[in-house]
Order: sequence, then structure tokens, then C-alpha cells
Amino acid sequence: MKQLPLCLAVLGVIVMVPRVGFSKGCIKGAAVGAVAGHVAGHHAVAGAAAGCVIGHHNAKVKAKQAQQQRAQPQPAQPPAAPAAPGAK
Repeated sequence: MKQLPLCLAVLGVIVMVPRVGFSKGCIKGAAVGAVAGHVAGHHAVAGAAAGCVIGHHNAKVKAKQAQQQRAQPQPAQPPAAPAAPGAK
């Protein structure tokens, strides 16, 4: 229970740090990792550090996949059929 205030203080500092390029996914991963580490044997700080690294990696992979999808040419859409006469 003594580690809870320490974890909250560390999390507060992490949240206050200006967002830089590395922080994509880090905050969310650190929060999840801290909870998992705490539950798995009171290793919240180690869990937060590992969660930050994993969250950042996942964010990079997701961004790379999105960039690759944008780079692929889209198939041409067939022209729309003209509306029938008398239809609204």
C-alpha cells in the first residue's frame, strides 16, 4: 500500500511532461503496465516502464500500417447509374 502514493506521483509526473514524439502510446501503456505490475507482485514501476516501451512500439506499428494503407492506390469506383426518369 505504501507504493500506491509513489505510483500516483510517478504517473502524475509522466502526465505533466510535455508530449514529445516518443510519448505516442507510452502513457496508456505505462498506466496498463503499472496496474499489471502491481497485481503481479508489487512491481508497478517496472510494469510502467515495460508498458511504456510496449505501448510506444504498438503505436509505431499501427502508424506504419496506416501509412502503408494510405500509400496503396485505391481501386477505381464504377460511375454511378443515372437516376430513373420521374424518380425523386
